[in-house]
Amino acid sequence: MTNSRKQQILSLLENDPSDTFLLYGLAMELRKEGSHDQARAEFEKLMRGAPPYVAAWFMCGQMLAEMGEIEDSRTVLREGIEIARQQGDAHAAGEMGELLASLGSMGE
Repeated sequence: MTNSRKQQILSLLENDPSDTFLLYGLAMELRKEGSHDQARAEFEKLMRGAPPYVAAWFMCGQMLAEMGEIEDSRTVLREGIEIARQQGDAHAAGEMGELLASLGSMGE
């Protein structure tokens, strides 16, 4: 079996395609297998959902930084910090702020 976790998630999503937790799990599995474009698309769905899923910004920003897409990572993290603050999630805002700061002048 190649990636049974991903298959399980996809199967569960057939019953509830809007399940935020499952969509996040799918994005994480896609990231893990190196399907970064697909992972980013799934993260972006979560980021644009109602309400926005704050963890998606952090993980997407982290993935983009690892891929060397520093400017895109900064943009995602800055948006994510604002959304986290709007939702009262100081912990997530802080984590994204730390990651943003760690990027420093990288990529410039």
